[in-house]
Order: sequence, then C-alpha cells, then structure tokens
Amino acid sequence: MRLVLQRVKSASVTVEGNVVSQIGPGVLALVGLHEHDQRQDMQECCKKLLACKLWENDSGGMWRHGVKQRGLEVLLVSQFTLYGKLSKKNQPDYKSSMKSDPARIMYSEFVEMVREAYESDKVKDGHFGAMMDVALVNDGPVTLMIETAPQELVSAADEVKGVTGVAPTS
Repeated sequence: MRLVLQRVKSASVTVEGNVVSQIGPGVLALVGLHEHDQRQDMQECCKKLLACKLWENDSGGMWRHGVKQRGLEVLLVSQFTLYGKLSKKNQPDYKSSMKSDPARIMYSEFVEMVREAYESDKVKDGHFGAMMDVALVNDGPVTLMIETAPQELVSAADEVKGVTGVAPTS
C-alpha cells in the first residue's frame, strides 16, 4: 500500500463540476493499493497516517504534532496510478495496482478504518473510480510517502533467506 501525504491549508475534490469533498488545514492523502495488499497493510498505513508528525508544537518545535494532536482534517483520494510504471515505450503500466472491484472494497474499508481511528466527521474522501479534479493549497510544501511492502514480495524475501535467516547480498 502506498500513501502520498501532503500537508495542506485546504484541499477539495470535484467530480463533474460538483465539489464532493473539501477540507481546511490538514492532510491530503493519495491512496494507492497494490495487487497483494492485505488488511495489515491498511492498518499500518492508517496508524502512520494519523501519527505522522507534520506540524510544530505549541513551543515551536518542528515535526512534533500529527493530525490527531492538532484536530485537523484528512482527505483521502484513491489513486491507482501510484503503482504505475513506464514500459520500454514510455507508456504507463498499472499491472501492480489492485484490480477495480477488490480495490473498491479495500479502499472503502481503509476509509472506514481511518474514520474509526480518528473522528469520522474529520475524514473525507473522493469518489472511487471517478475522474476527479483534486485542488489543494500546499502548506510548506511538505510531502511524504508511506509505503508497506506487498505481501508477495515479503514472502519471496523470506523464502530467499531460507534456513539461515540471512538474505543474500548483491
């Protein structure tokens, strides 16, 4: 699972000319789902998203407060293109992205997970699968990425380690 976080002064999602979600100060999170993502990936990303210290504290100490500590808002936007790669012909290839039907279910579960872990009314989202216009006013700018290792890759790495528990070196 891959999240791209942007600290924002405001952000909104517009679909077919209608604003469907908007937030004031907080975090805009673009959410990409890998074809092998599982519930534990969502849990890890949810925890890191809400704990990520992107703001200063009351004493001016940088990188001391997260979105929950500040009582700010979160806007989640599904973005399958986060797992895109360029082919030899420089065409986008999205094979690693989760397919639409399971991604719709997992994305909805992730939105609910974030709402349950925070304050439901402070977590907004776009429209899954829609062509969205995402507008934002960066604060900083501050942009970070949160990523989990797809489970298939973790399993393959474990197999390579074998009995010794030592990964081969390149």
